[in-house]
Amino acid sequence: MNRKMHIINTAALAIALGAILVGLPQRSLAAGSGKMAAQADSGAAGAVESRLDKKQFKNVKVNVDSNGIATLTGTVDLYEYKMDADRRTHKAKGVSAVRNEIEVAGPTVPDQELANKLTEKLEYDRVGYGNMFNAISLSVQNGVVTLNGHARTDVDKDSALALVATYPGVKEVNNEVEVDPTSIFDDQTRMAVARAVYGAGPLNKYAIDPARPIRISVQNGHVELSGVVDSEADKDLANVRANQVPGVFSVKNELQVANQPMERSAK
Repeated sequence: MNRKMHIINTAALAIALGAILVGLPQRSLAAGSGKMAAQADSGAAGAVESRLDKKQFKNVKVNVDSNGIATLTGTVDLYEYKMDADRRTHKAKGVSAVRNEIEVAGPTVPDQELANKLTEKLEYDRVGYGNMFNAISLSVQNGVVTLNGHARTDVDKDSALALVATYPGVKEVNNEVEVDPTSIFDDQTRMAVARAVYGAGPLNKYAIDPARPIRISVQNGHVELSGVVDSEADKDLANVRANQVPGVFSVKNELQVANQPMERSAK
């Protein structure tokens, strides 16, 4: 009987010890997981901080949560630096996404002054690289610049963004520029329309100043003319010449006449 009770007691003790041993790794694992997550967050934050160890990011702070989402806060002097901080953070090990809440400090420039300065710079952007085929416009509200219009290539679009992003006073940029479709037919049409328009005697003068050409954009055979001309006669002549090019499906004439109110037309 004593032997039987001893066996029972021994079995009960073994079961109790087993339960304790089973429970211990689970608690240890849970604690370990939390510690590992914290270490991972800290490691990711450190990786971001290492990438942002530059003078222009001295006022930027980073926080990385358990999902690897990095939140950037603080201030920089140029919008370009805000974009660069975002790019650098995306490349940091352990970062899955970025919330960019950095504010652009720097100088405050009146909207109209900022728009005039940026428009002038855009006019000369990509000179020598077929800039007559880019029709990019902009507007400014409370320091936020919105880019619109058409670019012939992604490089042209990126160049316009880079130009605006580096200008003091720009707080944010909305880049809504559309890149024209990649098409051999459209490329041929661009050149044909350019020859037809600039080949007209009265319109030759618009090829002299590379910043103020008659701009020609093409989307699947549909042509848009933009820019500023000296007279209604020049505007109408450009429209006629573009319409005469074989393969052109339509011409949207948005040329503005100098010293006249801005208007939009489709002829």
